[in-house]
Amino acid sequence: MTRVLRWIVSPARFHSGTARVPGDKSITHRAILCGLLAAGETVVNGANPGDDTRATIRAARLLGAEIAESSDRIRMIGTGGELREPDRVIDCGNSGTSLRLLAGVLASRGMFAVLTGDDSLRSRPVDRIIQPLRAMGAHLHARAHDRLPPLMIHGGELEAHAFTEPTGSAQVASAILFAGLSARGTTSVRVKPGVRDHTVRMLPAFGARVEVSEREDGVDWRVSGPKMLSGTSLRVPGDPSAAAFFMAAAAATPGARLTLEGISLNPTRLGFVETLKEMGAGIEIRNGEDQAGEPAGSLEVSGPGELRAVEVPADRVPSMVDEIPAWAALAARARGTSRLSGAAELRLKESDRLKSMAANLRSLGVTAEESADGLAITGGPVRGGTVRAGGDHRIAMAFAVLAAQAEGPVEIDDASMVATSFPEFATVLRERGGQLEEQEAG
Repeated sequence: MTRVLRWIVSPARFHSGTARVPGDKSITHRAILCGLLAAGETVVNGANPGDDTRATIRAARLLGAEIAESSDRIRMIGTGGELREPDRVIDCGNSGTSLRLLAGVLASRGMFAVLTGDDSLRSRPVDRIIQPLRAMGAHLHARAHDRLPPLMIHGGELEAHAFTEPTGSAQVASAILFAGLSARGTTSVRVKPGVRDHTVRMLPAFGARVEVSEREDGVDWRVSGPKMLSGTSLRVPGDPSAAAFFMAAAAATPGARLTLEGISLNPTRLGFVETLKEMGAGIEIRNGEDQAGEPAGSLEVSGPGELRAVEVPADRVPSMVDEIPAWAALAARARGTSRLSGAAELRLKESDRLKSMAANLRSLGVTAEESADGLAITGGPVRGGTVRAGGDHRIAMAFAVLAAQAEGPVEIDDASMVATSFPEFATVLRERGGQLEEQEAG
């Protein structure tokens, strides 16, 4: 029987203070896969504890890594590149990152593997992974004319390739880089400005050199192979995408102040922070020591007397793509009409987030319209009502935060998927004054 976790969130004032957020999910995925490929021991401290990263751990075990877990620490002995052919289908759960990056890892191996996931993941496209990996010499097939999972991979020897059409997906670019580690020659992939560069920052910690060069239409990332990785020890900084919901709550509460310690300050993840500034929130950043090749430190957000509407430029979207649900919740409380464009990528997430955000905001009395690649949201009163999360953890968390500003209770029909990225979200929200009741159903 499928577990349904219903949330009922009542209006409440956000409390100032500090909030703890889990380790960055994107970085944790990459650390596990690098550790899988590496020779020797890898220790990942501060790992994200969500179900998505656990899917990557399960896959790494199935492919031959020895892994021990305790709290937010992962200790693993890698395969030195000699992966074990899986004797069953690899279930990636709800994790698109797991499936897409694993495709890059497996493309160069002389073995057969099948990657699948839950209902949501099986409806999300994989053709943009298949095409570049085929160009390097891998054999991949998927259902619906090679568009949807399950994804079948016949690995083999790969040839380096230069991909010059800029991609806006860090997952696509990372899959290519992982494949390039085992290809003969230098593989390059061009990404649009602002695309997350976690793979580029992490690989040197495992002994692989990555060259980065600016182009007129993007940034080129290059790796030369074949290259053996070496195990290492690293710490994962706090996840700014998880923090965004509490940053939004503080910004929407006049006079509130929130401090986040040990948070990732990667420039490709600060688009939401820049947008908060433009909406009138106070922001103070204090740099600390680098973690996992990533800049990290503390970030303080304070709420102004009133938020103002903002127009988010399309070129900022890659640096805040996972924070857009939090932004939409904040826009619902700002004076004026906020607009966003260049975000068609959101239609390919755990849900169609543009459609879901607009529909759910309207159900709570907020004026919201979707376009092909964006949203227009006019701030104003938020009434109580029911939100349909559509199996999307970020939709559930965004409306849990907005519910604190509503005129009556908001019911979120199913928040069970929040465990994919932030299992302790409800606890942290309550610590900061949130009034959240959980009801479990079959």
